[in-house]
Amino acid sequence: MDIAHLLNRTLEVWRTVRTPDGGGGWETALVRQADVPAKVDLPSASERMLAQQAGAKHTHSVYLLPGADVRRGDELRGGEETLRVVSVVEPSAPVYRKAECTLTEQEGAW
Repeated sequence: MDIAHLLNRTLEVWRTVRTPDGGGGWETALVRQADVPAKVDLPSASERMLAQQAGAKHTHSVYLLPGADVRRGDELRGGEETLRVVSVVEPSAPVYRKAECTLTEQEGAW
């Protein structure tokens, strides 16, 4: 089974990277890692409720190819949306990866 034909968007994967600052500390920055094909859906009511019971917020489900390098804590950016990855799950057969995400509201000038 191939889900590639269902992935109708391209999202940028941004990851927090730490590098030594030369003075014994670290500098932290978000660095663009790759672009990945994806499908973004809203979670079902039961998925949202399960996340709430675990103390998490789950506003979007992002479906990816099985080999997509997307990890918890990454940001997925596309268009005007920025999604923070809360968790990544895979079915027992590696058909897809699913990133459970929270939409990050953009601050705007009023």
